[in-house]
Amino acid sequence: MTSGNEISQVAPEGRTLINVRTGMFGATGDTTGYDLMNTVVTMPGATERPYGSWFDDAVDILAELLGDKADEAIQYVVVDRGELTLHVAREHLLDVVRHLRDDQDLRFEMCLGVSGVHYPADAGRELHAVYPLLSMTHNRQLRLEVSVSDEDPHLPSVTSVYPMNNWHERETWDFFGIVFDGHPALARIEMPDDWVGHPQRKDYSLGGIPIEYKGAEVQPPNERRQYR
Repeated sequence: MTSGNEISQVAPEGRTLINVRTGMFGATGDTTGYDLMNTVVTMPGATERPYGSWFDDAVDILAELLGDKADEAIQYVVVDRGELTLHVAREHLLDVVRHLRDDQDLRFEMCLGVSGVHYPADAGRELHAVYPLLSMTHNRQLRLEVSVSDEDPHLPSVTSVYPMNNWHERETWDFFGIVFDGHPALARIEMPDDWVGHPQRKDYSLGGIPIEYKGAEVQPPNERRQYR
């Protein structure tokens, strides 16, 4: 990171650059020093082999089951803080979860839901769906992550493989707007049926009015909100 208002656009080694934020709250004439803050937002990048622990064997078994589709289905693997995450192409999500559930050496029998994440600055990959899987047979956990764009927020529903994801997919649709194709009844679950928009997206308007004090002006929340 450079001095003053200059900031590096390069992520540290092993990290993926998501966003670069300058200042805080969008305030103009701010005397607190917030407008001099620079923040580089990164995520863990792809991990090189060996992954360690049981991770290598699990990825190899899954790749063998996927066959010729493996390189396309498993986009990259991340090992961070002792946890395994497989970034998967949405076109192959159902094949991946079926193999993870059914193979005797994998046996991830339980999906603990799906969570949405919104990264507005991650162009073409703004919406992420994250699936934590649990193998009760082998006492192991891994995570699947699938990315889609704001313009095409469609993913296949995994309810045919993990029926308990029914409500979780409805909640993720409700709050983030990720559309789970093939879901038996994709509808609002928390917000009223006539609610407009998806309130946990980071571009969701909060409304409000500007605030003026001591010569500085702070924009209303819907104009000043910044996120990772």
